[in-house]
Amino acid sequence: MSRYTVQRIGFALLVLAALLVVVPILFVIGAIVVQGIGAIDWEFLTAMPRDGMKAGGIFPAIVGTLLLTLGTALAAIPVGVGGAIYLSEYAPDHWVTRAIRLAIINLAGIPSVVYGLFGLGLFVLFLNFGTSLLAGSLTLAIMTLPIIISASEEALRAVPTEFRTVSASLGGTRWQGIRHIVLPQALPGIITGVILGILRAAGETAPILFTVAAFFLPRLPQSIFDQTMALPYHLYVISTQVPGMPASVQYGTALVLLVLVLSMNVAATLIRSYYRRRRQW
Repeated sequence: MSRYTVQRIGFALLVLAALLVVVPILFVIGAIVVQGIGAIDWEFLTAMPRDGMKAGGIFPAIVGTLLLTLGTALAAIPVGVGGAIYLSEYAPDHWVTRAIRLAIINLAGIPSVVYGLFGLGLFVLFLNFGTSLLAGSLTLAIMTLPIIISASEEALRAVPTEFRTVSASLGGTRWQGIRHIVLPQALPGIITGVILGILRAAGETAPILFTVAAFFLPRLPQSIFDQTMALPYHLYVISTQVPGMPASVQYGTALVLLVLVLSMNVAATLIRSYYRRRRQW
C-alpha cells in the first residue's frame, strides 16, 4: 500500500470522526430550534413568570444568568490571570510549583456538584452570605479558576523568550516587560481560557442549586445578597418538577440558554481574533 493511499485513508477517517462529533450536535441544536422557536416571543423574553411558571416569561432567569456570569467573570478573571502570571513568570521551578500545577489540573476534573457543596459550606453557611448572587458567583468563580489558570499559563509560556530578553536589555523591569509585551502577545490564548471557563459557568446547574438559584421568584434581585432565578436551574425545574408543563416552553427556555451562551462565545471569539491579528509572532 502506497503512502498516498494511507494518507487518503487517514484523511477519510479524520473526516468520519469529525462528522461523528458534529452531526449529533447539529441534530440536537436543530431539534431544540424546531421545537422551541414557537415559544419565543416578546412576552416570553421580557415578562415575569406566572401561573406556576406555565405562563408568562423567563425574564428573571435571563437576568439572573447574566448577573451570575458577570459576577463569575469579575471574581475569576483577575485571580486566574494573576495566578497564571505568577506561575509562568515568577514562580521558581521546584516541587512545590509542580505540585500546585498538578493540583490545578486535578481541580479542573472535579464534578460541579462538589463545587456546589463546597460553596454551600464556605460561602452560604460559614461566611453567612446566604443563598445569594455573591455566594453563587464566588462558587462558579472557584470552579472556573483551574481552566483559566491552565490556559492562561500555557499562553504566557508560549510567548518567545526573546520578547522578555529585549525588554530587559532596554532597561525595563520584569513587570514592565510582562505588562507591555508578554501579556498583549498572550492575550488571544488567555481569552480562550476565559471563554472556556465562563461558558462552563453559564451553563452549570449543580453549583447554583446549592448557593443562589430560586425555584420560583418572579422579581429581579435588588442586591448581591438576594437570590435569583437562572436559566439552567429554571430549565431543570420546568422539565422535572412542574407537571403539565408545555414542551414548547421547555424547548424555548433551552433555546434561549443556547443562544445566550453562543452569543457570549461569538463576542469573545471576535475579541480574541482582533488581538490575534495584532500579535507580532
